[in-house]
Parts: sequence; C-alpha cells; structure tokens
Amino acid sequence: MSDLKTVLGEAVEAAFAAEGVPAELARVTASDRPDLADFQSNGALAAAKRLGKNPREIATAVAERLKGDARLSSVEIAGPGFLNLKVADAALSARANAIAADPRAGAETVADPRRVIVDYGGPNVAKEMHVGHLRASIIGESLKRLYRFRGDTVIGDAHFGDWGFQMGLLIAAVSDSHPDIAALVEDLNAKGQVTEADRERLAVLATLGLDDLGDLYPAAAARAKTDVDFRNRARRLTAELQSKKAGYYALWERFRDVTREALERDFHALGVDFDWWKGESDVEDLVAPMVEELRAKGLLELDQGAQIVRVAGPGETKKKKLPDGSVVVVPSPDPLLVVSSEGSAMYGTTDLATILDRKREFDPHYVIYCVDRRQADHFETVFRAAYLAGYAQQGQLEHVGFGTMNGPDRTPFKTREGGVLKLKDLIEMTRAKARERLHEAGLGESLSADEFEAIAGKVAVAALKFADLQNFRGTDYVFDLDRFSSFEGKTGPYLLYQAVRVKSLLRRAADEGHTAGPVTVSEPAERDLVLTLDAFETALGEAYDKKAPNTLAEHAYRLSQAFSKFYAACPIMQSEPATRASRLTLATATLRQLELALDLLGIETPERM
Repeated sequence: MSDLKTVLGEAVEAAFAAEGVPAELARVTASDRPDLADFQSNGALAAAKRLGKNPREIATAVAERLKGDARLSSVEIAGPGFLNLKVADAALSARANAIAADPRAGAETVADPRRVIVDYGGPNVAKEMHVGHLRASIIGESLKRLYRFRGDTVIGDAHFGDWGFQMGLLIAAVSDSHPDIAALVEDLNAKGQVTEADRERLAVLATLGLDDLGDLYPAAAARAKTDVDFRNRARRLTAELQSKKAGYYALWERFRDVTREALERDFHALGVDFDWWKGESDVEDLVAPMVEELRAKGLLELDQGAQIVRVAGPGETKKKKLPDGSVVVVPSPDPLLVVSSEGSAMYGTTDLATILDRKREFDPHYVIYCVDRRQADHFETVFRAAYLAGYAQQGQLEHVGFGTMNGPDRTPFKTREGGVLKLKDLIEMTRAKARERLHEAGLGESLSADEFEAIAGKVAVAALKFADLQNFRGTDYVFDLDRFSSFEGKTGPYLLYQAVRVKSLLRRAADEGHTAGPVTVSEPAERDLVLTLDAFETALGEAYDKKAPNTLAEHAYRLSQAFSKFYAACPIMQSEPATRASRLTLATATLRQLELALDLLGIETPERM
C-alpha cells in the first residue's frame, strides 16, 4: 500500500519520461506552500538545463499529461516552471480508509530485509550508569525498534565492559576492604574449582551492591595512579582472572550478576531492553586464536614491542606532535594495537573479536554501533582491521555517533556540585517533575496512587526520550527539565496528552453507541490530517535510511498538531451520523499511527490521565 507521495511521484515520472526527461529529475516532494498545493515537483528546472529547453515549456507539457489523473484535483504551474499538485478529495478519502484499515497505519516494510545488530548501551560492570549513557540507550533502542518494524531481523546488544584492568582493580579493592571475602576467594583458588555451594557461600558474604562497588572502584583507580605496588598487584589479579583462576573468576561473576540486576532495572525504567547481554569476556577465548590468524594472514607486525595491524592505506597520513614539540607525519588512521608490549590484549582487540563472534553466531548483514561520536577514530581503526581480516565486508559496520546532552552552561550535564549525574538520579528527578506537572494540570486526580505513579513514570520517560530524539542525533542539545516536562509545546508529555485525549473521545463514542465508518474528506482540516497521516511512510523511510529518529519524532508532533486543528475545526460527536462515523475513523487512525510512532521512539502511552 503506497503513500500518495510515492504513487504521485510515479505518475509525474511517467509524464516527464514521455517528454524525454530522465525519471530521476521528476522528484515529488511535499509542498513548501501548503496553502497553494499538497505536493510539488521542480523537475522542469533541472530538466531544462540538461535538455536546453525552457523550463516552463516542459512544465506545461507535463501538466497537460497529468490533468487527466483522477487522483489530482488540479495541476498548476508557478514561477519559472514549478509544478503544484493538489490531491482530489476522493483520493484523500481512499487513502484515509486504507490507512485506517492497515494495522501498520500506512507503513511499509523494506524490500530486502536484513539481519542487523544494534550495539548500544555500553554499561560497565561494577559501575552505575550515569547521564552519559542516556543518549546511547535512547537512540539505540529507537533504532532497534525502527529497524525491526521495517522488517529486519534485529538483535540489540548491551555490550558489557566486563573484562580488563578495572576488574583487577576491583578485586584488589574488595579483598582489602573485606577480609572475609578475600579469605573465601583464596580458599576457592586453592581448591581450583567452584561448586554451587561455594557460590552460595560467596553470595552470602559478598552482599555488596552496585553502590558499594561504585564507591570502591574510583578509589582503587585513584590509588593505582600513585601506588606502584597496588597497581602491579591489580595487573597480576587481572591476568589471573583472565586465566580463570577459580576464586577470582567466581568473585568476578558475582560482580557481573549484581551489576546486571541493577542495570536491567535502570534500563527497564527507561523502556530499554536487550536481546543479548554480551560483554568483552564473551570473546576472551577467541582472542588468542584470532591473534594467530591475523599473524598467519600477514596482518600482524611488531612495533616497539607491541603487535599491531596497520590499517591506513597508501598515502593516508596525518601530522602528529611529539612530546618534544616536533611534528612528524604518520599514517592515518592509527594502527590497531592488538597485543601490548606487556602481552595484554587491548580494548580494540576485544572489539575486533566481537565482530568475529557476531559473524559466527548471527552472520549480520549490518552492524550499527550507537556510541558517542568522540569514538569515531577508534571505530574507524577497528572496522578497517575487520575488513582487512575478512571478518566483515566493506560497509557492513557503521558507527552511528551522537552529540552530548548538555546543561544550561552548554557543557555536559552534571550535578549542581559538578559531579557526574547518575542515570537513576536523573530518572527520579524527571519522575518527580512529572508528578508535579500532573498535579499542576489537574490530571490524574481521580486515579489510585499506583495508577498515578505508573502514569508519572510514563510521562517522565516521554519527557526524557522526546527531549533527546527530537534533535538530530549528531548534534548537542541543552537539557531543560522544566521545558521538556511541560504538557504544552513540542514535548513528550504533550504528545501523551494528545493520545490520551483521542482515547477519551473514542471511549465516549463507544459508550454512546457510535461507530466508525467510511471516511469522506471535505473540510480543509480533514485534508491536512489525512495528508499528515500519509506522510508517516516518508518519515519512517528517512529515519531508517539516515539512522535519525528525529524525523519520526517530528512526524509524531505534526500529527498531534494536525489532529488538534481537526478536532477544533470539525465537530465529531455533534455531527450527523455519516460525518461522525467518518471523523471517528480519522480519530482512530490518528491514534493508531501516533501510538506506533511513539512506540518506535520507545515511548508508551497511558490509557488515561
């Protein structure tokens, strides 16, 4: 079921082709002057340059060919050769009925579905998520939902940071602060194996929560910078953990389980869920054979004691400033450091091994890395190494970067004291503001305490997510809690209110025994609403192609505005039966599409407020 833009585009292409104009020039777009037309085509101007003809002459010939199209009520020429197209009421009515009957609300699926992995979230074991994790979680979740809705088979992977020096630091810190845990761990090391009974004993002793681990880690990291003995001990513990020494590995498992439980709670509060909770540790067994394979392929070379893969092509260079102030020209991008001079696998090594693991387990056509744009250089290096090694084909891996969420001072959002704001604290701040806004608006007063709290949670998530997703992901934005939590303006709570308003209308109609019926478009506000409903497919396609949910957020807002104008200009309940039935169908179609759009943004609508 094609949208009007597509079917009219095909008609315009055929008309231009009949005049000898290449079809790619005959593009149809929504009119930038909706008071004059619904759609427009500027193809005559581009064609005139190529064919050496007068653009208005071409436009006139094309207009003559289109005037017999029953879907158009008028075809007019403006300026030097712009084509203005106005859709007939009957065609709009037919399109509205098709959208109303479609469970997908007018949305199509891709012609060639793919297997896609979306890598987002990126939490670390033993660390609470902070506000810096918000954008990856929100944007990544929306992309996962969008790609799945378009017909792709999609895996969302949290990709834990759970294997490396930070784990050795934490084991050392816990051992020093909790001698009873240290004694049990050393006992398990001596035994060389861990039974279920041992794990239960460890769980009883190691009652550390994520808050505790989050306090221990930064202190340990700071100590390692000045205490050489402690740093060396942490490195030894890291190596013994990675060799899976029984006690250390069991303690690490405890850290991982405690962290995951807390993270799942915080992610779920945001409406974010993953299919895979894989981490760096899941590819540990792949690293050594992968290193040997890279060596066998001639990709690995020794460089100052380290083993690297050079990924820069011939002539690709950049200037690099040395510590002494001199400048040298070096290959660019930087090589991938695979094994350090100390013999350790590096961060990029596990990223490369993860690409290999995903290829073997899922064989994706496409992998999206939804990660801060400041990681662009790292991912370019890793991706190039993967292509050289044959672990992925050119173009299969893409870093979808994003900007920062900033405070009023336009620097990354922090607490009033200047510290990093924990994500759970931001969620609670927004929930408290949502409660306040609901009370101010006199909403939810007749609801039970539990139902009110559930609605406040949905309003808070809508405020957070829409504040983020209404912006193109590559830009920074200023987070203003007062503005984004308002029930007025371009906000998530406003969209929820509009959805609830339509639900209330439809409940009232059902209670009074009124039913929906065929749509007949006649009023200007009805036309605008149907044209907005028809634009859903275009918004989805652009969001999908550009990995940019902001176009979908913009559509949801425009749809809410169009319905609000329609509701004000076109009485529903007071109309005669056929008109009422038609407008109830439009209201039902609007609600379905709005809820679909919000769901793709990761926003859930309540039934009432």
